[in-house]
Amino acid sequence: MTAPPDDCLARNEWICGEYLSTRRQIILDAVVQHFQLTAVSVLIGLLIALPLAVLARRWGLAAGPVLAVTTILYTIPSLAMFSLLLPVYGLSAALVVAGLVLYSLTVLVRNILAGLRAVPEETRQAARGMGYGPIRLLLTVELPLAVPAAMAGLRIATVSAVALLTVGAIVGFGGLGNLIYAGMNTYFKAQVLTASVLCVVIAVLADLLLLGVQRLITPWTRAARG
Repeated sequence: MTAPPDDCLARNEWICGEYLSTRRQIILDAVVQHFQLTAVSVLIGLLIALPLAVLARRWGLAAGPVLAVTTILYTIPSLAMFSLLLPVYGLSAALVVAGLVLYSLTVLVRNILAGLRAVPEETRQAARGMGYGPIRLLLTVELPLAVPAAMAGLRIATVSAVALLTVGAIVGFGGLGNLIYAGMNTYFKAQVLTASVLCVVIAVLADLLLLGVQRLITPWTRAARG
C-alpha cells in the first residue's frame, strides 16, 4: 500500500500553509497588481464621473442621456466589454482599466448626481445671496454636501472593481484573478482558495479605508448623528 504524500501541496489540499510560504512572492505580486489596477480604474472613473454628474445637474436635459449611456455600459457582460475594447487597447493592462472605468461610471455618476440634487435649495440661495458665483458655489457648498452620497458610490464602485478585475485574467492582467484562473485550470485547490480569500480581504479593507476617509472629511455627519 502506497503511503500518502507528507505535505499539503502534494495532497492538493484547500488549506495549505506550504503554499503560502513557497509562493509568497507570486502572491505578493498578484496582490500589488490587484491594488494598482483597482486604484487606477476607480480614480479615472471618478475623474470622468464628476464632470458628467455636474453637467447633468446644471443642465437637466443632459441628465437623461448621461444616465442612460452609463447604465447601458453597465449592462454589457464583462467578457463582451473586454472583447469590444480589444481592438483599441490590445492585450494590455489598459484594456482591463478601461473596462473597469466604464463599469464604474454608472454607480459614480448616479451617486454624485444624487448628492448634488440633495443639496437644499435654500442653502444654494443663501450662498448666492452672499455673493457666491457658480464655481465657488459648486466647490465650497454643493460638492462638500454631496460627499456622503459620492463616497457611498465610490465604495460600491471600488468593491465592484476588486471583483471585476479578476476577469482580466483572460488577458493576463487580472491580479489575483490570474492565480484563480491558473488554479482552476490545473485544479490547484490551495491557489484558488488563497487568491479568492485575498480578493475578499482586499475588498473589505478598501471599503473600510474609504469609510474612514468619508468620516474624516465629513465631520458634520457625525455631529448630526450625535
